[in-house]
Amino acid sequence: MADDTNRVTEKKEKDAPLTEASVGLERSQMPSHPHNSTDVEMHPHPSKVRILGLAMVAIISLSAGFAGGWLGNRNNEGGQTIQKQQVVLKNQGQLISTLAKQVGPSVLSVEVVSESRNPDMFFGFQGATEQTSAGTGIIIDKSGLIITNRHVVPAGSKKVSVTLSDGTKFDDVQVIGRTNASDPLDIAFLKIRDLKGATLMPAKIGDSSKVGVGDSVIAIGNALGQFQNTVTSGIVSGYGRSIVAGDGSSDNAESLQNLFQTDAAINQGNSGGPLINLDGEVIGINTAIAGGSAQNIGFAIPINDVKGLIASVVEKGKLERPYLGVVFVTITADMAKQYDLKVSQGAYIPPSVMIGRDAILSGSPAQKAGLKEGDIITKVGSDKVDESHSLTSLLGKQKVGDTIKLTYVRDGKERTADVTLVAAPEE
Repeated sequence: MADDTNRVTEKKEKDAPLTEASVGLERSQMPSHPHNSTDVEMHPHPSKVRILGLAMVAIISLSAGFAGGWLGNRNNEGGQTIQKQQVVLKNQGQLISTLAKQVGPSVLSVEVVSESRNPDMFFGFQGATEQTSAGTGIIIDKSGLIITNRHVVPAGSKKVSVTLSDGTKFDDVQVIGRTNASDPLDIAFLKIRDLKGATLMPAKIGDSSKVGVGDSVIAIGNALGQFQNTVTSGIVSGYGRSIVAGDGSSDNAESLQNLFQTDAAINQGNSGGPLINLDGEVIGINTAIAGGSAQNIGFAIPINDVKGLIASVVEKGKLERPYLGVVFVTITADMAKQYDLKVSQGAYIPPSVMIGRDAILSGSPAQKAGLKEGDIITKVGSDKVDESHSLTSLLGKQKVGDTIKLTYVRDGKERTADVTLVAAPEE
């Protein structure tokens, strides 16, 4: 992981190869729509015989009676089973409806007007095209703070507006900060400058470390950029996924790590919306969907991975991302066996040739601490790095300026290094 609305990709695969897999993932952000404003100056998705006969009749009658009773009981039991299933489904539907009403006021749609550069084969770039796009956001503080995906509010965003579930619209919205393009956390923060007397309802934040495969979840979002607060349900299909997400352009591909996989439908426009548990708590932020022939494969950022960022923005009013500067893959037992790794848990820093980029970022705290490709980080302080506690989430608990002790394995030997975290570089 480079520590640090919907797209198609596959940021850490539990039982896939170490290389970041590209499965045709698409953004859940509603695609941009260009306007004819190319003159705008450019700025950087049921007798004996007779007696015997009578006996036979009696036996047959008794048998028929028994069989009829048995079949009747079976039919009755089958009917009861169906009724029980209907009750379960009805109760489940009522629960989803209740949770949607409970969480809905904390979810809003995000509309963005941005500029993109127009390429010219002779002169490089000429002018700019104004585009509109839509995504989803989550209210995290009564003051008007909102969390969404970085790709929902791309660099060059000129105007951002948000609309609450009751239709209230706010046009004066500020982009507080975005993680940089190389950061595996696809996150941005917004702030409503003028609430106009409105009272906002912040979402209840859960604990993503308690989420397991098979757990029921619900996704809420601004589907297709026009169906506000659309609700879908499913389960957590996996965790620790690594993907490469984009909008079809190689220039906009991003490497994402440590994601939940879910079969709850995540549609275009749902990016930045909440993935909630049956307690109505946000346990993930929807960020990408698998495209191509893939069905019901969506991805969400575990909420624990961004709790540190949320605290930073709430306390300081600005985004400060503790930065280590490594690309990693969370190890599973299968992975360790397949690649003959010396440990079965930890964060593996893969060789650059496997991922197509430097795994240790130049000038980063990781580089300064002497970390190398092939190292396996096993602890951050006293906390072990495993499938439930990723390197991203453990670093997310830290603050900029903190010095932490990293335990790692190199060539089968355990080592430690003191690392001082700095703020992630700006784009």
